[in-house]
Amino acid sequence: MHGHEHVFDDRTPGVEEHEPTASVLSYTAGLGLAILATIASFIVSQTNLLWAPGIPVGLVVLAFAQIGVHLVFFLHLGSAPDNTNNILALAFGMLIVFLVITGSIWIIANLSANMMP
Repeated sequence: MHGHEHVFDDRTPGVEEHEPTASVLSYTAGLGLAILATIASFIVSQTNLLWAPGIPVGLVVLAFAQIGVHLVFFLHLGSAPDNTNNILALAFGMLIVFLVITGSIWIIANLSANMMP
């Protein structure tokens, strides 16, 4: 392949030749949904649309929706059989992040409980 052809036919590792590449329409839809989720989170946090104790729950739901939009539209993570390694890598990364955050909170709570008055 020549340099000019290689730039326009470049694919990510693991993407086969017969698989479709992302289009401008899919990126535009993802951008629209991401902007919509961001605006919705600002509306939920700044207005009395939700019951006051339900605001954190609403923000967490919108955060997970935002993560889902990014994973599907921008990182192209799907449920196809060839995406199994990608999903397992994502799950392992989430496990590591969960363990680091939980361990840090546990250590800080233990240090706080054992401080001298």
